[in-house]
Amino acid sequence: MAVEKKGLSRRDFLKTTGIATGAFVGGGLIGGLVGYNVNKEGQVAGTGDHKGAGGEPTAVSNRGLMYFTNMAEFNVLSQAVERIFPEDDLGPGAIALGAPYFIDNQLAGNYGSNVKEYMQGPFFAGEATQGYQSKLTRAEIFRQGIAIMDEQANKRFKQGFVDLEGAQMDEIITAFQKNEIDMKGVSSEFFFKLLRQATLEGVYADPIYNGNVNMDAWRMKEFPGNQMTYIAEIENEKFVKYEPVSLTSMEH
Repeated sequence: MAVEKKGLSRRDFLKTTGIATGAFVGGGLIGGLVGYNVNKEGQVAGTGDHKGAGGEPTAVSNRGLMYFTNMAEFNVLSQAVERIFPEDDLGPGAIALGAPYFIDNQLAGNYGSNVKEYMQGPFFAGEATQGYQSKLTRAEIFRQGIAIMDEQANKRFKQGFVDLEGAQMDEIITAFQKNEIDMKGVSSEFFFKLLRQATLEGVYADPIYNGNVNMDAWRMKEFPGNQMTYIAEIENEKFVKYEPVSLTSMEH
């Protein structure tokens, strides 16, 4: 990619395009978000305790799996989200930040079951500007998309998705983004958008939701988290860098 040849890291790309500061950009984002430094050791990072202000461990609601019962599915998800938000010299990637656990936990709840959304027919293929148009729940879409990722890996490269090289993973993820993959009840482009959005939410969410381990994603953005007050610095004309604070610190 051109950004790499010029010495521009993918995290630099996120910062210069506004992604890392919360301004999610639609369209052809995969070229900037896909990375190459993936943990291929078969283990998922980001399983340790979160730490709050001052480096003290803070409570986490759950560090185990709540939706995925098959570790093979979870490992495919983990490698896919790492391609979208990779580790680089500026900080950890999606796996180390716990984004796979965040997504798993969300799929086990109201987000995954669409319980608070209108889910009755008729179902038509909507325009790009329209909202949710599938009869499938998000949990069903994720499970199908993950299975098809693995099928595509075996079809194209005779290996499982988690055993592929980075560029091979990128080829498959990009095919989903370009809507070149057949899925039932939903477009592959829609699945890609769900996956990308859930990844970024898992990276930047408050650690109480099992993402953003140790608030390291906030530190990369110099985001202060959930401070009790800013009154001491409200008239300060200089930028004040705060140690971020998680909602977990308010539980005690």
